[in-house]
Amino acid sequence: MVQGYELYYWPSIQGRGEFVRLALEEAGVEYDDVARRDEGAMFRFLDGMKVATPPFAPPFLRAGRLLIAQTANILLFLGARHGLAPPSEAGRLWTHQLQLTITDILAEVHDTHHPISTNRFYEEQKAEARARSRDFLKERLPKFLGYFERVISANRKGKGHLVGAKLTYVDLSVFQLVEGLRYAFPRGAKRTERNCPAVVALHDHVERRPRIAAYLNSDRRISFNRDGIFRRYKELDL
Repeated sequence: MVQGYELYYWPSIQGRGEFVRLALEEAGVEYDDVARRDEGAMFRFLDGMKVATPPFAPPFLRAGRLLIAQTANILLFLGARHGLAPPSEAGRLWTHQLQLTITDILAEVHDTHHPISTNRFYEEQKAEARARSRDFLKERLPKFLGYFERVISANRKGKGHLVGAKLTYVDLSVFQLVEGLRYAFPRGAKRTERNCPAVVALHDHVERRPRIAAYLNSDRRISFNRDGIFRRYKELDL
């Protein structure tokens, strides 16, 4: 079992790296959140990197000789090694499929505040962001959370989990998704959650897990802010 991981991600935001942090915390394994300790270390690593499989962007994880990028890919790796995914191939693929669906909704969340270009400030695309947010909250968010609601309800082994009878990394990711939506769209999230009691129950279950609760109350947990995926703009919470 590989331990002593190095996680490379931006030091001041939760972002996509937070999904990896939650898995590492729940697994109870040692990891160095490198840029939190030394912000320049990540840039020095990227600038000097000479590997056959270079990452496009953070987050990426060093595990011995392995260098793994993309959040869902990192979680696929960690899940198999730390009991956060089913032992069967079919179960692991199903968990990975659900995580990729979370990747899809995260892209749509990001586009609520940057619908035209990530190279432009939010203030340069406010009208478009408002239109995109209205559609996201009315049409897209209910579809995504409704899908996870149905998956939980259909999992007869699950006791409220998405996959199988035990907690998996995708349960942790749904917790983080709900947390982020509540921060960015408190009114819109509350409205959608009324129809998704199983999703809310899963969020609450994860929040109470001892290692997760300890992490959330520690200084390792970065606060939400206006530089991450989830950003609170009152005018977008339609």
